[in-house]
Amino acid sequence: MTVLFDKVCLIGIGLIGSSLSHAMRAGKLAGRIDVYDHDAEARTVTVELGLADQVHDNVAGAVMDADLVILCVPAGAVADLAPEIAKSLKTGAILSDVGSVKQAVVRDLGPHVPDKVHFIPGHPIAGTEYSGPRAGFADLFKGRWCILTPLPGTDPKAIERLQLLWEKMGSQVELMEPGHHDQVLAITSHLPHLIAYTIVGTATGLEETTQREVIKFSASGFRDFTRIAASDPIMWRDVFLNNREAVLEMLGRFTEDLTALQRAIRWGEGEKLQEWFTRTRAIRRSIIDAKQA
Repeated sequence: MTVLFDKVCLIGIGLIGSSLSHAMRAGKLAGRIDVYDHDAEARTVTVELGLADQVHDNVAGAVMDADLVILCVPAGAVADLAPEIAKSLKTGAILSDVGSVKQAVVRDLGPHVPDKVHFIPGHPIAGTEYSGPRAGFADLFKGRWCILTPLPGTDPKAIERLQLLWEKMGSQVELMEPGHHDQVLAITSHLPHLIAYTIVGTATGLEETTQREVIKFSASGFRDFTRIAASDPIMWRDVFLNNREAVLEMLGRFTEDLTALQRAIRWGEGEKLQEWFTRTRAIRRSIIDAKQA
């Protein structure tokens, strides 16, 4: 395969950052990979696993001369990093990220981006409940969507170049406006995580004997919720705080629907429940047909 970028800088080396390193190395897509992480242990593990050609404890030094810089940090960390990153970006570089909220990164990073640097926010819709540099693997992005949210006026050639990288790592790429992205992800990702955290939190509040039985006899539904609720708490704290409007809107709709179902159960309205479950079952079939199950 052809090297797409001579030097790539990954800022943050958790699940997504380490998976990017594995995928780019497997496909020989980067001439060299430099990594910055604020955490000393993460830097040590990065060296141990060979995830980088050079590991930095200074973000400005890491991004210097990089053709592509990708932020792989929680949304709440972007604002503090932005000024340090911006002062070292070279002309013509592409600056991107992998965060689940796009309007926030445009707000916090966009004003610092120098002229002649191509700012293309991104979001690979892929992940597991595990975190840290040991969690990454090369196939994480295969068959998954990556959404790019370039701003108006972005150089089409830069977008094509970044899109090609994601495609070479196995992703399907879609272009989307940042605000629309945040609305879509609020219902497909953010609200499900909020519900999972709530249900698992409710279980922890039960009496000790009942709580033990819930864990012992967990059915598949509860097990799925615990998997989602095991995701990185710092990342998800920042997602909810930075996409609060869209999440609250979807949470309001969900609450209304939940109240309607509660009423149907209370009054024994079996036909209404069956109609609801039949309609929602079709969504699952659509996800399977789209090979996103």
